[in-house]
Amino acid sequence: MSDRLSAREVKRHKWWGWGLDDVTFRYDNKPAFPVLARDKVGVDLDSKQPVEPDLSDFEVPAGRLPDAIRSQLVGVVGEENLADDDEYRVVHSFGRSLPDLFRVRAGDFARLVDAVVYPSSEDEVAAVLRIVLEQDLVLIPYGGGSCISGSVTPDVHEQRPVLTMNLGRMRDVLEIDDTAGLARVEAGMYGPDLEEQLNELGWTVGHFPDSFTYSTLGGWAATRSSGMQSDKYGDIEDIARGLRMVHPDGTAVTKAIPGRDSGPSVHEMILGSEGRLGVITEVTVQVHRISPVRQVIAYMYPDWEHGIRGMHAIARSTDVTPTFTRLSDGPETEFSLSMVKEPTSTKSKVAAKVQEGLFSYLRSKGWDTTNEMSISYVCFEGSKESVEQQKSLVKKIVKGNGGITLGAGPGAIYDQKKFDTPYLRDFLLNYQVFGDVCDTGATWSNLNEVHSTVYDAFYAVQREQGLPGFMFCHMSHSYHSGACLYFTFAFPYSSDEQALGQYYAAKNAVQQAFVDLGSTVSHHHAVGIEHQPWITEDVGEVGVRMVKGLLADNDPGRNLNPGKVTTP
Repeated sequence: MSDRLSAREVKRHKWWGWGLDDVTFRYDNKPAFPVLARDKVGVDLDSKQPVEPDLSDFEVPAGRLPDAIRSQLVGVVGEENLADDDEYRVVHSFGRSLPDLFRVRAGDFARLVDAVVYPSSEDEVAAVLRIVLEQDLVLIPYGGGSCISGSVTPDVHEQRPVLTMNLGRMRDVLEIDDTAGLARVEAGMYGPDLEEQLNELGWTVGHFPDSFTYSTLGGWAATRSSGMQSDKYGDIEDIARGLRMVHPDGTAVTKAIPGRDSGPSVHEMILGSEGRLGVITEVTVQVHRISPVRQVIAYMYPDWEHGIRGMHAIARSTDVTPTFTRLSDGPETEFSLSMVKEPTSTKSKVAAKVQEGLFSYLRSKGWDTTNEMSISYVCFEGSKESVEQQKSLVKKIVKGNGGITLGAGPGAIYDQKKFDTPYLRDFLLNYQVFGDVCDTGATWSNLNEVHSTVYDAFYAVQREQGLPGFMFCHMSHSYHSGACLYFTFAFPYSSDEQALGQYYAAKNAVQQAFVDLGSTVSHHHAVGIEHQPWITEDVGEVGVRMVKGLLADNDPGRNLNPGKVTTP
C-alpha cells in the first residue's frame, strides 16, 4: 500500500467551479466562438466584463459540529484529516450541478456541511459511521464532487450536524488477478490515478466519463456511471464485479464473480445507491490488457438521419466491435467547428485550407455545411490487422449511409480534448449564461422522435420566457437496443432573482419530454435531488415504494445522505 496522502494533498475542485484555479476556457484563439455566442445566445464576449467570485466577499456561517463530537472524530482520523475551515466546507457542500454552481457563486450558503473527514482505511470509515449513528449525525460520502444531480448537497432544512466523508486518501490498487483480469481498488481512486497505476502494469479499466479527471471509482459505482468507451468496456455495472460497503450493521461484501444467481441482487442494490445504504470502500473491477493499436476516425454525414442510420448499422454489425461510437447532430457539429483554433502554423493553415476545400465540395453536392452536417467519431482498438479490417468495414457502412470518411486527424484532436468541456460552463457563468446537459437512454425505434421532441420542448419554453437559447445533441453509448442521447443547452438568464426559475423551466421541459416518450430520466447522471421529480414516472409507483422500503429498512434514522434518490 502506498503512503497515504494528507487531507490537504487530496485533489479537489476550486470552490466556485470545475477543476483547478489556473485552468480556464479561452476563446481569444477561437475566432468562430464569439460569433456563435453572439448569434445563438445573444452575448457579446468582447463587450461584457466577466465576473469571477471571491469567497472573501461572502459570509460563511459557522459550523454546527459540537466540540465533543469533533474530538471523537479526530480520535479516529487525526487532527490533520478533519477539515472544518470555510473553504473546505464550501467545496464539500456543493457538487457541480448548475444550480449548485449558481448558488455557490452567489454565496447562497443556507446549509453547509459542518466538517469533512478523510479516513485512510475501511476500519476508519466504520468507526466514523459508528459515531454518526451514536450521535445522530448526517453522513454524506464524497468522491470527486463532480456529480451534477445534487447527490452530495446537504438538505437545506437539515438541523442535525452534517459530515462529509471524503475518500480521497484511499487510492490504491490493492491486488490484480492476472488470470481473471480483475483488480481490487480502493474507492477513493481518481480516474487518472487509476489508469496510471494500471497502465504501468499493462492494464486498463477503459472507463472514461466526461468527469474522468475529477471523479472517483467509488463515485462511479454509487451513481451508475457510464464512460465514453462503454461500447467496448461496458457501463460501471458491467465493470464492477465485486464491492465492499460499510453499512450500519457491518460490511456488505459482494463476491467478485462473472455472474450471480442469489435472488434479488445485493450487488445491484449497492450500485447507484448514492450513499443511502452505506459507504463504498472498495470495488473489484474488470481490467483489460492495453491494445497495441488505438485510433479514432472521424466521419461526416449530410444530416442527423443519415448519421443515425449509420450508427445503427455499426451497432448491429456482427463484424465490428468499436470501442466507442459518437454522432453529433448539426447544431453540435456547428458548435464543435466554432471551437477550432485559429491556424497559426504552416501545418494548421494547410489543414484549414483542406477543410474549406472539402466543405466547398460538399456544398456543391447539396450538403448543408452550416446547420445539418453531422460529424461522427468511431474508436478502434486491437491489433494493427484487426483495426485496419474494422476501419475498412465501418468506412463501407458510413458510405452506404451517405457519409464520408474524414480520417484520423480530426479524431485525434477530439480524443485529446474530450475532458475539457466542463470548463466552458464556468466560463459561461462568468457572463451570466447558463450551460447545462440532460441525457437519456432511448431505443433505436424512437431515438429520432426523442431528438426532435426535446428540441421542440426547449425552444417552446425559451419563446415563452422571451430568452434566446441554443441546444445541441450527440448520440453515444450504443447498445443492441438503443443508445444515449446527450443534450446540451445554453441561454442567458435575465436577472439573479429569476435565474434558477428560468433554468428549471428549460430543464424540466427537457426531462418531461424524456419520460413522456418512454425514455429514462437520466442515462448516467444519477438521481440525486435534481432528477427526483421524475423518479415515479421512470420506475413506477410500485418501484418507488420498493426503493423507499429498502432505504428505510437499512437507514431508519435517515443518517445516510437523506433526501437523495427518493424523498422519505
